[in-house]
Amino acid sequence: MTDHSLRGTEPSIVRTALENRDPLPGTTGFAGAVDDRLVRDVLGRVPLFVDEAPDVAPANRAWAFEPTELEEPTLFPAGAAAAVDGPLPEPESQWSLPDPEPAEPDAALEDLERAIETATDAVRRDDRDIAVAFSGGVDSALVAELLDAPLYVVGFPDSHDVEAARTAADAMGRELTVVDLEPADLERAVPEVARATGRTNAMDVQIALPLYLVGERVAADGFDALAVGQGADELFGGYEKVVRLDHRVEAETVRGAVREQIRSLPEQLPRDVLTIEATGLEPVAPFLHDTVVEAALRLPDELLADEDERKRGFRRVAAQYLPDEVAGRDKKAVQYGSLVARELDRLARQAGYKRRIDDHVTKYVAALLGDDETRRD
Repeated sequence: MTDHSLRGTEPSIVRTALENRDPLPGTTGFAGAVDDRLVRDVLGRVPLFVDEAPDVAPANRAWAFEPTELEEPTLFPAGAAAAVDGPLPEPESQWSLPDPEPAEPDAALEDLERAIETATDAVRRDDRDIAVAFSGGVDSALVAELLDAPLYVVGFPDSHDVEAARTAADAMGRELTVVDLEPADLERAVPEVARATGRTNAMDVQIALPLYLVGERVAADGFDALAVGQGADELFGGYEKVVRLDHRVEAETVRGAVREQIRSLPEQLPRDVLTIEATGLEPVAPFLHDTVVEAALRLPDELLADEDERKRGFRRVAAQYLPDEVAGRDKKAVQYGSLVARELDRLARQAGYKRRIDDHVTKYVAALLGDDETRRD
C-alpha cells in the first residue's frame, strides 16, 4: 500500500532515493508529498500539479494529481523535490537522468532482456485484470506476449492499426477485440479528453483520443488496468530524427539524440496517464520501469538505430518471444495509424474550421469545449 498523498511507490523508497539522490530506485515512477515535500520522479511518470494562480501565495498553494482540481494547474517539475509551501524548483534539481558509458553489445542485450523480464514480472505479481492496447507493432506485441493479456485495438474500419493488429494477432495465435470508431465517437470524447488532460492543442488531443476510446471499452469489459508500450520509441531509438540528426535534435550522435527523446517523456507522459485514468483504468507501462530505463541508457549506438533499422536492440530481445514478422514491424504514430487525426481534421472542416485558419483543429477542440470565439467563415 502507498500513502494516499504519494502515488507510485512507498514513502520509504522515496526517502531513500532522496537521501542517496538515486534517480532510478526501482519503481515505475512516483509523485506526491513525503514529509512535507513535493516530489516527482526523474521521468515524470506520475503527473503532479501545483496551483499557480496569481493570487495564491506559495504558503497557501494547493497541489493535486489531476489538473481539474486546481484553478491554474502547472506541472511540478520532473526530478525535483521542494517544500510543499516553497517556490517551484528547477527540473532535475534533485534527481538527474544518469549518463552511463555504453555497454558492450552482448552484455547490453542481456541486461535489456533481464530488465524487461523484471518489469513484466512486477506487473504480473499485482492483483489486477489487465488488457493491452494493441496496435500490431513490436512494442505492444511484446507487452501482450509477456503479460499474456487480452488484446484490444482501436481505429476506424479502414485504418492501418486495425489491419496491422489483426495480422499480428493471427501471427501470435491470439484473439483480438476490435473497437471500431465512428466520427460521433470523436465528437463525444474530445471534450472529455481535453478536460481530463488539461490540454486542447490538436496534437495532444489526437494522440489521447485512441487511448481514451480503447480504455472506455476495456473498462466496460470489466478490466482494472490498461497496459501500453509507451516509452519504447524514446528509450530504444524509434524515431527517424534520431537517425537523421536533423534540426529536430541538438545531439550529434544517435545515442545523444535518443537521450534527448528520453528527456522529453516528462512532458508527454502526463497526457497519456491522465487519459487512461479518465476511463477508470490504471495505466501500466512495463518499459518505463526503472530497470528498463537503466538498461536502455547503456545501449550502444549499434543497438539503437541507423538508416536500416530502428530499435535494433529492442527488436532482438522481442524476437526471443515474437514471430519475426511482428518483431521486425514498424508502426505508425497512433493518431495516424488509427485515422483519428484524419477524421478529427474532417470534423473540424465540416464544422467550418477550414485549413486556412491557423491551427484549425485546435480551434475546433476549443469550440467543442465552448471556449472558442473564432470566426469560422
